[in-house]
Amino acid sequence: MLGALLDLWREKNSGNLAKQAAAYAESITEAILNVHDCWLDPSLFDSQFEFAVRSWALQSAGVAAEIEKADSARIAALAAMFLRFGSSAVAADARARTIYLTQIGYISMKTREDLATRMRRIPHYVEVFTGTVPKPQDLARFYARHSFSPAPETTRAAEEAA
Repeated sequence: MLGALLDLWREKNSGNLAKQAAAYAESITEAILNVHDCWLDPSLFDSQFEFAVRSWALQSAGVAAEIEKADSARIAALAAMFLRFGSSAVAADARARTIYLTQIGYISMKTREDLATRMRRIPHYVEVFTGTVPKPQDLARFYARHSFSPAPETTRAAEEAA
């Protein structure tokens, strides 16, 4: 049974993260927003499940080894996404680690944010992670996927930054 739980965790959290990182995107900002779908859609990435497996790893060397493999594979998938859009290998690795370690920090610290707060931060996260301001149309598609309607000042700020 425990083996089946790890298989499910690998398939759901690691598999979906890799799929989102490899998903079609016209720009690195759109690609990052595809990855951010994982952090907002528990059917793609289950943060509570992630926390539970990471907690389990504190008691099990075998599970800790699985976490280490998953972390490496996830970072590699994110780095490959950056390489696809022209980043150097060193920059791709650093950006991938920045994104991934930020999200694992959210999970480890059990950070709770309402949707509006998280969504207000996402354009800024995208800029920090990519060095590029997301286009209003990229944000509009992302918000629509998550049934979010931004406040007018958020939309204006994104448009002015572009």
